[in-house]
Amino acid sequence: MTLNRRAFSSAALAGLALPVARTGWAQDAFPAKPLKIVCPFAPGGGSDFIARVASNVLSQRLGQAVVVDNRPGAGGTLGTEYALHTPGDGYTLLLIAGSYTVNPSLYKLRFDPVADMTPVIQLSKGAYVLCVNPAKVPAKNLKELLDYGRQNPGKLTFASAGNGSHLHIVTEYMFGMAKVKATHVPYRGTGPAVTDLVAGNVDMLVAGTEALMPHVQSGRLRAFAVTTAQRLQAYPNIPSIAEAGGLPEYDVVAWHGLIAPKGVPPAVLAKLNGALDAGLKAPELNAKLEPTGVSAAGGTAEQFGALIRAEIPRYAKVVKDNDIRSE
Repeated sequence: MTLNRRAFSSAALAGLALPVARTGWAQDAFPAKPLKIVCPFAPGGGSDFIARVASNVLSQRLGQAVVVDNRPGAGGTLGTEYALHTPGDGYTLLLIAGSYTVNPSLYKLRFDPVADMTPVIQLSKGAYVLCVNPAKVPAKNLKELLDYGRQNPGKLTFASAGNGSHLHIVTEYMFGMAKVKATHVPYRGTGPAVTDLVAGNVDMLVAGTEALMPHVQSGRLRAFAVTTAQRLQAYPNIPSIAEAGGLPEYDVVAWHGLIAPKGVPPAVLAKLNGALDAGLKAPELNAKLEPTGVSAAGGTAEQFGALIRAEIPRYAKVVKDNDIRSE
């Protein structure tokens, strides 16, 4: 999910493995030095923001500095590969988004996205919103849009944050379910895609609520639906794709979470998960996040691991069915 800088400012504020003989001592003393959260995306975006929220929570709860290390490139795979090849001692964590579960179907990875990692916690959850430029699209709602797409194969154009991006995949997922053929127009990030949608150079875009809703509220765009099965509390008048488009099985959550390299000791994992889960429940944090359409998640490491394992084959099918490629 992509958050704009204004959303950030309002919502923010807030080594080598030891010898076996000393493992118990190391777990009891954890953390004995600063921690690092690797963010495999550029500074200033939604993933960077969530990484910094997590760093603030961990720092406050564990009493150690937590730095964010941005390592963007190749759809997030460069930073991911770096982080997962560090020692599994709990001191290096990796911020991941939904793209983590898409990349195995698009790239030749030098790591196993399940076996080579330790799930820590889901940090956030939210929805994307499907918006159209009302000056270009004759439809007044999602049902009319899909009907128009079926009657005019390939005529509708949709933007994304890049070929093979999560925004690309979840849009193709919807069109595949609806039996609609549309023309994909990839951009280098969400920002340029939003700009061209507002300018009328493309018909529609599925992206984060905080990136699109200001333009909906100004009347320049029209919001048709959100991607989650349920409506968002922040925007209760916008229906879900499932209900508005007659696609009951469609449900896409925009999420972020933290993982670590494989082999993190259970006691260390429990301390990390416990600190984050408690911090994410803070009312002041949720009060700042929810108006943007984003909610704190939390939960157990096992629950987050199950989400990752479920979404990898789900998106692999979307990629295969729609012949999507990274380049």
